[in-house]
Amino acid sequence: MVSLNLNLGRIYLRNPASQLPLNGVHVSKVRAFTRIPTIDHPASSTIIQRICFRVCESYYNQQRKPPNSFNSKHLPLDLPLESDFLTAEQAITVVAALADDAGAMVALSFFYWAVEIPRFRHCMRFYIVSASCFIRKGNLERTHQVLRCMLSNFAEVGMLKEAVDMVLEMQTQGLVLSIQTLNCVLGVVNGTGCVEMAENVFDEMCKRGVIPNPYSFTSMVVAYCRLGRTSDAGRWLGELLSRGFLVDNATFSLIIKVFCVNGCVNRAVWIFNRMVEMGLEPNIINYTCLIDGLSKRGSIKQAFELLEKLDRSGLKPNVYTHTTLIDGLCKKGWTDKAFRLFLKLVRSDNYKPNVHTYTAMIAGYCREEKLSRAEMLLEKMQEQGLVPNLNTYTTLMDGHAKVGDFGRVYELFDTMAKHGIYPNMCTYNSVIDSLCKKGRIGEAYSLLKRSYWDGLCADKVTYTILISESCKQKDIKQALALVGKMIGNGIALDIHTYTTLIASFSRQKKMRDCERIFLDAAKMGLAPTTQTYTSMISGYCRGGKIDTAMKVFHEMRTNACAPDSVTFGALIGGLCKESMLDEARSLFEEMVDKGLSPCEVTRMTIAYEFCKKGEACTAMLLLDRLEKKQRMRTVTSLVRKLCSEHKVGMATQFFDKLIQVNQNLDGVTLAAFTTACYESNNFALVSDMSERISKYKG
Repeated sequence: MVSLNLNLGRIYLRNPASQLPLNGVHVSKVRAFTRIPTIDHPASSTIIQRICFRVCESYYNQQRKPPNSFNSKHLPLDLPLESDFLTAEQAITVVAALADDAGAMVALSFFYWAVEIPRFRHCMRFYIVSASCFIRKGNLERTHQVLRCMLSNFAEVGMLKEAVDMVLEMQTQGLVLSIQTLNCVLGVVNGTGCVEMAENVFDEMCKRGVIPNPYSFTSMVVAYCRLGRTSDAGRWLGELLSRGFLVDNATFSLIIKVFCVNGCVNRAVWIFNRMVEMGLEPNIINYTCLIDGLSKRGSIKQAFELLEKLDRSGLKPNVYTHTTLIDGLCKKGWTDKAFRLFLKLVRSDNYKPNVHTYTAMIAGYCREEKLSRAEMLLEKMQEQGLVPNLNTYTTLMDGHAKVGDFGRVYELFDTMAKHGIYPNMCTYNSVIDSLCKKGRIGEAYSLLKRSYWDGLCADKVTYTILISESCKQKDIKQALALVGKMIGNGIALDIHTYTTLIASFSRQKKMRDCERIFLDAAKMGLAPTTQTYTSMISGYCRGGKIDTAMKVFHEMRTNACAPDSVTFGALIGGLCKESMLDEARSLFEEMVDKGLSPCEVTRMTIAYEFCKKGEACTAMLLLDRLEKKQRMRTVTSLVRKLCSEHKVGMATQFFDKLIQVNQNLDGVTLAAFTTACYESNNFALVSDMSERISKYKG
């Protein structure tokens, strides 16, 4: 038997603390939270003694078991029947008594038993008393266990901030707010994803004179990485490195992976190189993540250079490394090179292609519409004993759907069902999209119904496909009905959906509807994109409201949304239509200065309008700002158009430009110019131009 001297009278302070709320948080009353309740009733005292005795007995019985079989957190306590009716006050008394008379581990075993019970789990005083008892005994490790548990459990009910505040206030109870304590808080807060609160804890740490250590910074970096917030992760990583702290390989691996996934490949490369500079040996995971990121970005040359570096380091690339390269090559359109690398894996004794490798190759052939090769790979894959997964089937179905082979698509649906593989909404969306593009709208809606029978629901992508198609068909009523159904199903509209509607109304010159939709998007807190603004500008230009279009253009730049070549082209076209050529010229020059390439329609429109006004020299100056290939193409088109309108004199100026740059004129342009000269009786001009062509050739 275990003897235990429980001097209850010695540890209880006579204070009516029971009047304090059990589940509320009063930071200013932290001292009151730590007071042990008075036990006046003999029956209650007896219950507490019996529970204390049984906790000790269970604990020491467990200690007799083989090493590593005991865990105080999961101690199966054999407590008397009265424990089912234990009050919060009594539980507080038990944990205090055990901490004083039986030791920290025994008290901790009861603590973990109690916090699994709902009536104690969110009782702040229970945690504070437990922690205070361990502080009084100088057992900081057990204190941290209690505080970590308190923070986690209060986070469940949205009271993490109150729990954090209470930990900070426990300094009045003798808790030393050391780096260990505050890192404990930081770890729990970051674990819940409350990074803004973690930033506040970090600030509080600095205010209280506690110097952050590598763990403090690493905790912030990892938290932001898990949320995919690369800019913030980079900021904290910079702070970590600037202080000369070392970063472990696991943290570097996570950072590189997250940066690559989020498209920040250059930053990931810099981190990788910094890792090497610090003397850490990159592992195969580091290399594979970076190769994957470079491949997805299309930087295949850099990816292969890194593969060579991997070989030189003594590491061997595995099947995952090669698969990322194969996928990158296929997306780049270099399927033949990808297949050579694929064959290298097939012939390898160590690394055979897996399902993902075959799927990447199948996807490459599907993109090039080489469906027979994709089907051949599917058969070969099954011969190797590999089972195609959902992604494999979806990829192949998408390839067949894009070329209009829907018979094979439906066969693959049946094949999947036979093998117990069920399509997801992504599978259906790819086929529905192709059906819409092929004009088989009714079939697309029938397939959507089939997805409902499979227990699936249309998602944002599905609705966007159908809304876009309805807009293309000018069926605005159907598009709006789909929007209503989308909202009714709890799917939030994104700016792409709003832009699709605006573009459709814009093409029909229904600008009031465009304005209403634009305002609705703003009310939803959605930021207009370049495409949104461009659709609005195009609509106003079509309707002759060039002043409003210019106003939207300036608003766009005020909101830090950069116009693209399509935006400039739409506005330049509108200005030319209204004969505002000086404004159009100014925009054209600005566009070229920004490095944007005007399309053929924009180039031709502005040049022709200046020619109509009799300012061929101005048109020539504008075209001279373009690169040679674009300039010559536009000049050629302009010569033909001017000749068709019998404006031979003006056409001659541009024709001469063509002769100077390119003596091998195409036959169509030469014939058009010659015909126009003959029809206007300019025979001498034909002779003169023939001589000049011969002269330049000579």
